[in-house]
Amino acid sequence: MKKKIVIAITGASGAVYAKLLLEKLQQLQSQIAEVAVVMSDNAKQVWQFELDNQDYQNLPYKFYAKTDFMAPFASGSAKFDTMVIVPCSMGTLGRIAGGISDDLITRAADVILKERRKLILVARDTPFNLIHIRNMATITEAGGVICPAVPSFYSKPKTIEDVAMTVVNRIIDLIGLENDSFRWSEE
Repeated sequence: MKKKIVIAITGASGAVYAKLLLEKLQQLQSQIAEVAVVMSDNAKQVWQFELDNQDYQNLPYKFYAKTDFMAPFASGSAKFDTMVIVPCSMGTLGRIAGGISDDLITRAADVILKERRKLILVARDTPFNLIHIRNMATITEAGGVICPAVPSFYSKPKTIEDVAMTVVNRIIDLIGLENDSFRWSEE
């Protein structure tokens, strides 16, 4: 069954993770029914600052404004399977943990949790304070998955994109898509 996926991008550092994930989803499109994207205003600024471009505008996905509560994934009836927030700021994570649906990102996350579907938060802050950790525990207890943007080095990455891709490949696995990537102890 093809997946319907929401990708939300917040203003935390790590636009490269969102960029690589969106590009990878294009490669895996035969497994995907729909990808919807929502970006915060800060996410657009961080993308421009970190990646020196606005290439997200060239991607073949439908983008929704952060205030568009008429977006299909603002309701459980739209049956989106998965939501990934990448990168996920601690402010966004905290609002989700507190049940505060003040924009489309937090509303969609609330919908995904209430429908018992998959919510993946790619937390991109360090170090964590106790409030962050408690908010992560709350989201985990509610059924969400905290996937910190912590790269692995087993695959011997050579570039920044290779390093970031180790996190993106984990996200793809968590979504439940078939993906050809490095696997520990497999030749």
